[in-house]
Amino acid sequence: MRQSVYQRKTGETNIAVSINLDGTGKCHADTGIGFFNHMLTLFAKHGYFDLEIACKGDLDVDGHHTVEDAGIVLGTAIGEALGNKAGICRYGSFTVPMDESLAVVHLDLSGRPYLVFQCDYTGPACGEFDVQLTEEFFRGLAFAAGVTLHIQVPYGKNDHHKIEGVFKAFARALDAATRMDGRTMEIPSTKGTLA
Repeated sequence: MRQSVYQRKTGETNIAVSINLDGTGKCHADTGIGFFNHMLTLFAKHGYFDLEIACKGDLDVDGHHTVEDAGIVLGTAIGEALGNKAGICRYGSFTVPMDESLAVVHLDLSGRPYLVFQCDYTGPACGEFDVQLTEEFFRGLAFAAGVTLHIQVPYGKNDHHKIEGVFKAFARALDAATRMDGRTMEIPSTKGTLA
């Protein structure tokens, strides 16, 4: 079973995550931020990951630490669930049209963290979720999981649609990259390691 349970507690947040990469899309997200819970539920559903995440953060300050640290914890859990990555497809790309918006995600489970994030917003927030925290979440996740991650929203007007498209496209791309190739159980690198 490619799954992991991970918990991280700091002076700002206390986050516990359970993920099964070979799940059915079940999710229970409790972060204290409704819009963020919605995005994590979409991520699980469209990636066919079973996900549980519980977060207690300093929301009296703002949502920054909660969202960023959730990315770090989820990324760590994903990395642990993948193990040495033997037999995986490694790369994933997906494009999601979300009404007037388009979200494009390309990723490589390379072990070399990097984030390119290109998305402009029209407003400051969706509900209680600061739209700028989308990038912080994916940066935390990419660096904790060791993912080379490129996210682009080339056009769109509605911030909810833009962010939702990004989470869905990321889920589908990660699902493709984490799938077992079926032709080999070797690590997909000429170096013999993805780290």
